Amino acid sequence: MSDNPIALITGASSGIGRELARVFAEHGHDLVITARRKERLAEVAAELGERVRVETIPANLATRNGIATLKKGLRERELEVDVLVNNAGAGASGQFVAADAAKSLALIDLNVRALTDLTHFALPGMLERGRGRILNVASVAAFQALPGMSVYAASKAFVLSFTEALSEELANTPVTVTALCPGLTRTEMVDDLQAAPDFMFASAAEVAEEGYRACRAGEVIRVPGVGNQALVTWLQYQPRWLKRFLSGIAGRAAIAATGTERGQEKDITATAASASSR
Repeated sequence: MSDNPIALITGASSGIGRELARVFAEHGHDLVITARRKERLAEVAAELGERVRVETIPANLATRNGIATLKKGLRERELEVDVLVNNAGAGASGQFVAADAAKSLALIDLNVRALTDLTHFALPGMLERGRGRILNVASVAAFQALPGMSVYAASKAFVLSFTEALSEELANTPVTVTALCPGLTRTEMVDDLQAAPDFMFASAAEVAEEGYRACRAGEVIRVPGVGNQALVTWLQYQPRWLKRFLSGIAGRAAIAATGTERGQEKDITATAASASSR
């Protein structure tokens, strides 16, 4: 690698992760990108390799072997991570009782275990070197329970809570941690919702740019979009029973929009570091 800071971006083969790779490259970061799909990673590396140095480490982060593969690759190449972007994630819609347990656990492994494991891996070195930033991609779903996407919303609530707590633990250090909480974004993860009105969606590029700016500024939480910000602010002042009731309506509507009925579980994930991109 050059003297440029190194950004490790998970789930970088498509969607928000791919756009984050572009943004960090535009701002002079060398990249280590990882995802499950080797061919997609090669495409990203070819696109950005003329600007900065790009290392690719294909890995399925929904598995312990995949996480170990990524960490081994970083050690063998002697790469020091200056910015950790925990973007890889998965989501699924449908009634919990009808969901496949293995898929639910794989979602938790990717959204929670991999993020936590990689933070454990990268943070000590950041503190030793006296610099570092962590960007965790959560969701507006982190702010309330979401029936119909119960495991996904709970996993993103973990990401938000973990980020907030860790930010306080790191308050007197040169390392910052940020939670990016996008709403609906035009990615493979929401292909089944493409019939929804355009105004409901942000572009992956817009979300990535906001995430980069928030990370650089050391903000703890960034919610892209005025509408999403208004929703999150409003939710903070509502009783839990009302939030639960309204999120139930929204969750059932989402199931209907994706064509997922009781007895059917439908993945709505993009494919990257495991079976998903975010």
